[in-house]
Amino acid sequence: MIGRQRELNHLNALYNSNKFEYLVIYGRRRVGKTTLLQEFSKDKNAIFFPAQEKNDTLNLQDFSKMVQMKFDEMFISSFGGWKESFEYIDKKVSERTLIIIDEFPFIAEENPTVKSILQHAIDHLWKKNKNIFLILCGSSVSFMESDIMGSKSPLHDRQTSSLEILPFDYFESSLFFPKYNNEQKLIAYGILGGIPRYLEAFDDGVSIGDNVANAIIRKGAYLNEEPTNLLKAELRDPNIYNSILSAIANGRNKVQEISDYLHEEKNKVSKYLIVLQTMRLVEKKLPCGEGENSHKGIYALTDNFFRFWFRYEFTNNAYYEMLGAEAASKEIMDGISDYMGDAFEKICTEYFVRKAKEGKLPFVPFKFGKWWGNNPLIKAQDDVDILMIDKTGTKGIFVECKFTNSKMPHSEYEDLKTAMLPFVDLKEKNIYCVSKSGYEDSVKRHAKEDGAVLLNLDDLFK
Repeated sequence: MIGRQRELNHLNALYNSNKFEYLVIYGRRRVGKTTLLQEFSKDKNAIFFPAQEKNDTLNLQDFSKMVQMKFDEMFISSFGGWKESFEYIDKKVSERTLIIIDEFPFIAEENPTVKSILQHAIDHLWKKNKNIFLILCGSSVSFMESDIMGSKSPLHDRQTSSLEILPFDYFESSLFFPKYNNEQKLIAYGILGGIPRYLEAFDDGVSIGDNVANAIIRKGAYLNEEPTNLLKAELRDPNIYNSILSAIANGRNKVQEISDYLHEEKNKVSKYLIVLQTMRLVEKKLPCGEGENSHKGIYALTDNFFRFWFRYEFTNNAYYEMLGAEAASKEIMDGISDYMGDAFEKICTEYFVRKAKEGKLPFVPFKFGKWWGNNPLIKAQDDVDILMIDKTGTKGIFVECKFTNSKMPHSEYEDLKTAMLPFVDLKEKNIYCVSKSGYEDSVKRHAKEDGAVLLNLDDLFK
């Protein structure tokens, strides 16, 4: 299994705690929760029950069979209810036992009382049995946060720990492609994002263009309809969500712009955006340093693959079908540097987060993100790709990210220095640049004078 060592260490620490533990694991579909739990439990005394989209009676029957086979090596009959199954477990467990219920929402949505029944079992039986380690896992992030851990849930505050499984960053994702060079690894991540199931769809034995044609554009390929299939599985009205995601992927990132594009009321669009944020597909971004009440917020897709798919395949589906997968892929790849602009800023952000955790930045950032706004010195709008500010508000790091086929020109270096001028409260200003194709000589000279750090793609993997 690639990655997830931190998560495995956390799970093993709970398993070895010698007391009752109840962990809630959640994360969006395809992120690798089940794979993680299978890896963790393979050498443990465990009951791994994968709930299915069945009625309550059938799920209880499957659970009864698995539990009885574990403890008695035979199945007699289904328990009369979930209460009896949990009581049976308590009586039978005499050594450290891991109980995993994967996709618990499939059970709880069919039978909401199971939450109260489980709460009673935890409070009155399992807490006293120090050998039980319970894990509830689910892909519906909103359900796990509200119906399992939320204040109105019977299970509220019963968990001893919780863990959201997040997509891989660019560095972890690159491990899926050992045959690619660093530029290819970054482009693959820019297209696929950090969802393991998506990363597995590419073959690093062929070019990225061939992968785009065969794994995304071609009809019948796994990734060809993945976003719409996921939305259909999660939502009652996927069509409007498709339209919102398409609008954002194509540059309409404010509520009013999305509303105008869809011809829908702003309030309605805002409600849909909240759902997409809960699903971890959309995020609201504010200029670094701005408060939550700022009116400068914009919306962006959090998932690289959704951004790629809605920008290209969803928007041009009929055209690509006539053009053919290979020609469509070539057209996309010819303009991939333009697409990679936003993705590369995300990659660079992830790089600086890694370096901050390693203690290899001038300071640990307290505020972190892209900045945009008015620059009074040039009387125009300005922006900084990545801005980091320390906790005292006196130190800053300014970053320019360039994923183009030409060297970074001196004019863009000077533009970054101009964008730094309004930040008069920052007494210490550090400059970093990350460029795919290197730097003009004049940039190198001035960077040396300014103490700026110039990075290339290979540096992102050190």
